[in-house]
Amino acid sequence: MEQLKAMILAAGKGTRMKSDLPKVVHTIEGKCLVDYVIDAAMEAGAKDICLVLGYKYEVVHERMEHQNVKFVLQEQQLGTGHAVLCAKDFLGEEGQTLILFGDTPLITGETLARLRDYHISRQNTVTVLSAMIDDPTGYGRIIRDMDGNFVKSVEQKDATEQELRSHEINSGMYLFDTRELKEALGKLQPNNAQGEYYLPDTLAIIKEKGKKVDAFLLDDPEDITGVNDQEQLKSAAIVIRRRRAAAKRR
Repeated sequence: MEQLKAMILAAGKGTRMKSDLPKVVHTIEGKCLVDYVIDAAMEAGAKDICLVLGYKYEVVHERMEHQNVKFVLQEQQLGTGHAVLCAKDFLGEEGQTLILFGDTPLITGETLARLRDYHISRQNTVTVLSAMIDDPTGYGRIIRDMDGNFVKSVEQKDATEQELRSHEINSGMYLFDTRELKEALGKLQPNNAQGEYYLPDTLAIIKEKGKKVDAFLLDDPEDITGVNDQEQLKSAAIVIRRRRAAAKRR
């Protein structure tokens, strides 16, 4: 199987946590949120892992010294595409790259391995991890044609009324063929009100080349749930304890 790398975006401050600590080093059961993501990437077969850091870089770096990962600094937060661009040298030219978030502690190695199996079996160039949720407000939507084939991922603010009816969301997690990702990054433009570089824009760039872009729909959205505030941190902790108890019973 081809080489697998993982890049974990962990530069944000997480203002809604109402804490001086960077969001990704808040803990559940004694482990930082980002530790759970690193573990999942390793379980899925990632041999090389890079953390893209920003806010209080030194704090996260120090907390992650026990992990065998590389670190890249994103000095200005100019969007997800910019975060990946900051770590362009890490990507290399071969194999596949997972793009993950440091604040999604419920993602599992099993789910990421299934994403990879799907990606390879469908001969995709990029596969989005998607899920159906009851209230998709705020999320980018996955748009499919009448036959269920992937058409595009569209940000909420850019979506038509029809597109907003889609309840399938883009989790922001992807598996890319590395060479194509690198090429697409070079074509990203900050053509939006925020002047940011959006990673989802690479999907259209890759699709325009005639390459296959697809979405792997999860059965259960629990795995992609992010932690943005203290309430969500408590909810994620409940899930992790439940999963541990279930694993012990097996």
